[in-house]
Amino acid sequence: MSYERLYPEQHDSLEDVPEPPENPHLFGHDDEVAQLAADYRSGRMHHALVLAGKAGIGKATLAFRLARHILSHADARAAPAELGEPDMASMTARLIAQGAHPSLLHLTRPVADRGKGFKQALTVDEVRRVGRFLSMTAHDGGYRVVIVDPADDMNANAANALLKSLEEPPANTLFFLMAHSPGRLLPTIRSRCRILRLRPLGDADLMRALHAIGAELPEDEARRRLLLEQAGGSVRDALMLTRFSGLDIVAELRKLVDAPRFDAAAAYKVADGVAARDDGARFAVFNDAVLGRISELARQAAGQGRLRQAAELSSFWQEATERIGATRVYNLDKRQHVVGLLRQLHEMAR
Repeated sequence: MSYERLYPEQHDSLEDVPEPPENPHLFGHDDEVAQLAADYRSGRMHHALVLAGKAGIGKATLAFRLARHILSHADARAAPAELGEPDMASMTARLIAQGAHPSLLHLTRPVADRGKGFKQALTVDEVRRVGRFLSMTAHDGGYRVVIVDPADDMNANAANALLKSLEEPPANTLFFLMAHSPGRLLPTIRSRCRILRLRPLGDADLMRALHAIGAELPEDEARRRLLLEQAGGSVRDALMLTRFSGLDIVAELRKLVDAPRFDAAAAYKVADGVAARDDGARFAVFNDAVLGRISELARQAAGQGRLRQAAELSSFWQEATERIGATRVYNLDKRQHVVGLLRQLHEMAR
């Protein structure tokens, strides 16, 4: 299913998938949605919210739905008791979907200086836009909303710049910060925010979300179960698995890791398939599959009382995460990265 993109392309955009500002669908998180609607109506809305949870579970979609609700109902006491399905034909929704609403500022990774791709961090220059945005009076005298997506992408200078705005926010100003890993945020930022932890989607909600965007799902029942298992409640992860041979990558990884002996030739074959220079999607799927397998092995070890191995796997997960980031940022040899991770994961699994 194709759609006409209204919102500018983002660093994590997927083809034919609506961006959160233009997405009318929200699945799961019913309790949190109800609580946020009640908080706004009663005047108890915290000026800064951190929506924390795994990437791809709807944090930004929830933030933009809440923003549409607030900017459509400036008088909180007269606002509906529920967020409900948005009227995407309304002026407020159309302006937000186009990135043109004067009372909403969306901060994310900017386009790279040479105009190709996006920067690897949410920069201080982006965050400085907050000061200019808040210096202007809200066009209707209502709220102004700042959405930072994701806040864990801020570099140190950007985080400190945002902290200044969080410390002394102007009246009728709300900050919604998306965080895949809230522990990476500055403690001083976390202390000034209410942290709302969102759970991964259940299987039923995940399938509803995938059907809503017309995702092509595997017909084979075993592969569908593997998809649900590997996606871990994330719509984005499910799409990556279905669009970029992700399920095949997962199957090959498991076969390699679980084999009695490490097959270097097979590992290099996997590397050739996922480390092509122009195929960042398959490389990302591979890295996510490695981290997922490490987490799975760590849980198994802990559940069986092998606490030392569980701790070692946990440390390896952190090390692998850092190596993945360094390979991306410094453009290191992807083939060697893939083979090295496979070899070490095979050893750790023993």
